[in-house]
Amino acid sequence: MGVSDDAALTTALRRGTIEYCVLALLDKRELYGVELVQQLSTGLGMTTSEGTMYPLLSRLRRNGRIATTWREAPAGPPRRYYTLTPDGEAALTHFRTEWVVFRSGVDRILGTEL
Repeated sequence: MGVSDDAALTTALRRGTIEYCVLALLDKRELYGVELVQQLSTGLGMTTSEGTMYPLLSRLRRNGRIATTWREAPAGPPRRYYTLTPDGEAALTHFRTEWVVFRSGVDRILGTEL
């Protein structure tokens, strides 16, 4: 598999899961956009950018999975903080259930079952 194949695989995996990783991070506490980018990039090794994050957050807000509030920042302009809504919690719960089944099936096929 070539480098471009590796990148395509990583992109496809990230595209399918990043929304739920964001919901999972917001399940722990409210965050603002830059914090989400930092936690995904540094903490989880999922390199992403603000250019990817903000359209995703807008879609999640339009779909009723997250809510926002504006708050003054210690320095600089006000920040928009994101929180999980009941619909977001339900979507995350459903994803967690489906993810376990999906991951187990893939692990069995790959021979890497834990």
